[in-house]
Amino acid sequence: MSVQECLGLNGQFVGTSCGHHGPYTPDVLFWSTILFFSTVFMSAFLKEFKTSTYFPTKVRSMISDFAVFITILTMVILDYVVGVPSQKLQVPSKFQPTRDDRGWFINPIGPNPWWTALVAAIPALLCTILIFMDQQITAVIINRKEHKLLKGCGYHLDLLMVGMMLAVCSLMGLPWFVAATVLSITHVNSLKLESESSAPGEQPRFLGIREQRLTGLMIFLLMGCSVFMTGALQFIPMPVLYGVFLYMGASSLKGIQFFDRLKLFGMPPKHQPDFIYLRHVPLRKVHLFTVTQLTCLVLLWVIKTSPAAIVFPMMVLALVFVRKLLDLGFSKRELSYLDDLMPEWKKKNLDDATKIKEEESEIMIESKPEDSTTVQIPMEPCKTQLQKAHDPRCDPSDINISDEMSKTTVWKALNSHHKDPQGCKKARRSSLLLLCASSKIEGIAFIDE
Repeated sequence: MSVQECLGLNGQFVGTSCGHHGPYTPDVLFWSTILFFSTVFMSAFLKEFKTSTYFPTKVRSMISDFAVFITILTMVILDYVVGVPSQKLQVPSKFQPTRDDRGWFINPIGPNPWWTALVAAIPALLCTILIFMDQQITAVIINRKEHKLLKGCGYHLDLLMVGMMLAVCSLMGLPWFVAATVLSITHVNSLKLESESSAPGEQPRFLGIREQRLTGLMIFLLMGCSVFMTGALQFIPMPVLYGVFLYMGASSLKGIQFFDRLKLFGMPPKHQPDFIYLRHVPLRKVHLFTVTQLTCLVLLWVIKTSPAAIVFPMMVLALVFVRKLLDLGFSKRELSYLDDLMPEWKKKNLDDATKIKEEESEIMIESKPEDSTTVQIPMEPCKTQLQKAHDPRCDPSDINISDEMSKTTVWKALNSHHKDPQGCKKARRSSLLLLCASSKIEGIAFIDE
């Protein structure tokens, strides 16, 4: 019997599936779990579909760029077909203020006394620090050099626009907003321009970012029009949205040095990747630096989720002093590899180029003669030929018989006994025997006594 039939017969629910707030439908938790993990895995699979071997390149790129949208649409259709009443996105049916006792604009002071506006300057200063850091961190990440942006960055203009919009939101009682880090990185990644791979197995080269304002304009126009699409948005299950948030958060961790160093704790040294900081910093100091960062992160998270969240901006500011204290346990050279503005891949390329230059210089030094002070003087033609025979660049199979004969003991004996006829005859006879014996093997061998 269904819930509607039971209520129609004025029945009462009895059992463990019933509670104080009414009857509970079975399998909702199980189905919500399936939707949650299916959204995460499907989004990751479609995002990596660009590197697969199916479909043409254009089709694969389109599927990869719209991976999240395709996943949400698929999960909504699947949830509608299955029919399990999962929790849906709650959206208002009318475009009006949430509370009935207030209008579009609210009084900043309200029923509070006038002096509260002066006291509010202290927490306002803390919020200003937090907003400034949140906005600028995202802007610095987007404007990094490895993105190869051609247009200049407007940090001051961004802060001016954020300040003006926050003032309007405060007067209307709307939530504050700054640049979203994860969404901004995803937007930049979707606009990457890569070279076309002509050879099989060739990795595409990153060429830059398609710098334009059309996508940003369309994003915010669609966000504004979403208030008129409440009829369609109310069909989106909440587990699907939670799955999208988990995927976006996990995908943004890729390439972050802190996350890479966390994975080193469970990795043997022989299986560790070739990171630039592992070449120059001992592993124990790398772990110490990672533990320090993790402790600060956990401390910030505990403060943010506690009633003392008002001091969260001050704790963020305190990280500057924590970074200064690290100079006591780490050298400047070690900190330059563990905490540097230069990205990992760029430092690694520079280090590899330096090593190649050092190896080339060592080879050049080894190729030079040991006695570098020797001065070569032009000699007679016969002596220059003798010098050329000892040149290591010459082919050792090429032998100058005249030069080699003059070095033998037999030839020297002939020269020394040219006055003695008997000694000359013996020397000639021995030289002929040596020449006849050497002609039986490949090449000519000259033997000294």
